[in-house]
Amino acid sequence: MQLDQIFKIEFINANLLAKTKTEALTELVNTLIRGGVKLNSSSIIEVLQQRENLGSTGIGDGVAIPHGKISELDDLVVAFGRSVQGISYDSMDGKPVHLFFLLLAPENSAGQHLKVLAKISKMLKAANFRKNLLKAKSQADLYRIIIDQEDTCIL
Repeated sequence: MQLDQIFKIEFINANLLAKTKTEALTELVNTLIRGGVKLNSSSIIEVLQQRENLGSTGIGDGVAIPHGKISELDDLVVAFGRSVQGISYDSMDGKPVHLFFLLLAPENSAGQHLKVLAKISKMLKAANFRKNLLKAKSQADLYRIIIDQEDTCIL
């Protein structure tokens, strides 16, 4: 599955204002809802918090990939958020998170869900990609950087 099928420019928040993990998750979910995803934000945030309780999705290098399965969802969706100041997120390396990819999947989508998680993780291993996301000037720039990086990333 290509990211451009589940990720829209409207799902990008280029300036997260959050100071905490919960605030970051809330802002990312609200970005999806403002972008047209019809879901109950409090139930999604609860699912994401339950996943975080199992272990932080802050994978290091300033990156987090919060994710969860939502029964009311028909298709996978991905949101992106960037925090210039960084957010304390209990990351594996103990450093603040600046780049967030939020993945929500229908409950019956284990295979697709894992493939998209793996793709995003692989894309984020490229230091130049992370640097370009931090330096991007607009939503449109962020979208193009992400879609272009997917094209260079073969699973």
